[in-house]
Amino acid sequence: MLINCVAYHEGRKLADIAVADISDYVARDDAFVWVALRDATPAELKTMQEEFGLHELAVEDAGRGQQRPKIEEYGDSLFVVVKMLELREGELQVGEVDIFVGPNYVMSNRSNSTQDFLGVRVRAEREPHLLQQGAGFVLYALMDAVVDRYFPIIDALEMELEKIEERIFIRGSQRDNIERLYELKGKVMQVRHTVVPLLDAIDKLHGGRVPAVCRNTQEYFRDVHDHLLRIGTALDTMRETIATAIQVNLSMVALEEGEVNKRLAAWAAIFAVLTAFAGIWGMNFKFMPELDWRFGYPAALALMAVVCGSLYRRFRKAGWL
Repeated sequence: MLINCVAYHEGRKLADIAVADISDYVARDDAFVWVALRDATPAELKTMQEEFGLHELAVEDAGRGQQRPKIEEYGDSLFVVVKMLELREGELQVGEVDIFVGPNYVMSNRSNSTQDFLGVRVRAEREPHLLQQGAGFVLYALMDAVVDRYFPIIDALEMELEKIEERIFIRGSQRDNIERLYELKGKVMQVRHTVVPLLDAIDKLHGGRVPAVCRNTQEYFRDVHDHLLRIGTALDTMRETIATAIQVNLSMVALEEGEVNKRLAAWAAIFAVLTAFAGIWGMNFKFMPELDWRFGYPAALALMAVVCGSLYRRFRKAGWL
């Protein structure tokens, strides 16, 4: 679906234009066109390919979707894939925005995401001195908006990790903690798979040999790179903390199992004494002095009670019961 199709001249909006007029404005040296699509159909992508002269391989990737974050060069144009992340009811949702950038055009197509870039366009139009730098600045504005939306997700994941850590030493919560930690680990890995490839790709846009369309905006892309580095560092820290929390949680499980085993061993020892006494007096020997003693039975019970009571006190004192 077409969201916007606008032509600009020297950083200022000329007009909302029809799709059929895109190629006319792209052919001008004093203007550039900014088009925004959402969940574009193959027919719409085909039309944009014809109007902008997009490379067929880039259009094929955009139509297929589910691409790894990347920046590819096709002559004097770029094809950029960036993942969009959002948390919905605790679940991490992954969308995608495909951006085609040329000397005097920018065309973006976002899919599987409820987020939009209307605020980015408004902000850019309020700064014509920056917008007049052309497609390179628009690409920066779009990427910067996507990367800035990663920070609240990182904060939410860190808060979730802190809540789990507070429950680690609560007796009986170990199973639930393990499940939540592994679920959180999956989310962190999902974010990392979004950030790390983009971090490597954006190196192409600042320093060294930079594509011509981004030559005047290198410092802006360097800023985006710094933001991604901060996010990457936070993700690595969370991964290490989660690994440590899992080990601590497993240690707590082992300690609880050890406590249970000690209690079982203590009761087994007490009942073993009872079994030993009962076994001895249950033997059918003809000459057993206890058989003819009037107080033999109560004395045997009393002896068993004294020995078991003594063992119970010792185990209790040792912390086994």
